[in-house]
Amino acid sequence: MSTTEQRVAVVTGGARGIGAATAVRLAAEGRAVAVIDLDESACKDTVEQITAAGGKAIAVGCDVADEAQVEAAVARIADELGAPTILVNNAGVLRDNLLFKMSVSDWDTVLNVHLRGAFLMSKACQKYMVDAKFGRIVNLSSSSALGNRGQVNYSAAKAGMQGFTKTLAIELGKFGVTANAVAPGFIATEMTKATAERVGMGFDDFKAAAATQIPVQRVGEPDDIANAIAFFTGEDAGFVSGQVLYVAGGPLD
Repeated sequence: MSTTEQRVAVVTGGARGIGAATAVRLAAEGRAVAVIDLDESACKDTVEQITAAGGKAIAVGCDVADEAQVEAAVARIADELGAPTILVNNAGVLRDNLLFKMSVSDWDTVLNVHLRGAFLMSKACQKYMVDAKFGRIVNLSSSSALGNRGQVNYSAAKAGMQGFTKTLAIELGKFGVTANAVAPGFIATEMTKATAERVGMGFDDFKAAAATQIPVQRVGEPDDIANAIAFFTGEDAGFVSGQVLYVAGGPLD
């Protein structure tokens, strides 16, 4: 880093998958990392991996859709690690179903975790970024933002993340804060494994079938997304803002 001050990064949904890989990668970049998930104990493995490598991390339990919990979590992070100036809004859930079968609860749960969660976390962290005249916000979108059968809730949430990101970039840019989105394609995680189960396929067969439709002929791994996030959160990425980067192994329409 170009500064001697250790930046504090917050990664939501950091217990596993893309969130865990991102937390580990940002720690390797010299960040102190707050690993947030609904169950604090679920973050133990991620935190231990970071600290075993000589990094600094804490686990924080928080429902990102709950305003009071978010405010308490961010205040705790600021007290224990320092002002959070890097935020990765990764927390997400699936409630897949076709429109006529989807419940209102399935819709609300997905929109609340993804969009309300990103809003609350960004609002709570931005004041620290503005004060520091430095901030990096990365929101996780998805290739599903372009539309995907059985995911009307998830697609709407991930498309919304892109508009949210661009507006943050406009509002916060003058304070030295950038906002960008990473939109993964098929990434091998517990979430995609759950999708395979929903459609009645073994996960290996599901991944193999997906790979045939991807130009690089493989599915993505969490580290592929962590690499992109690391770029957007870097000290040298201050002139890149309001962008949506599809990390999908090939071009998407």
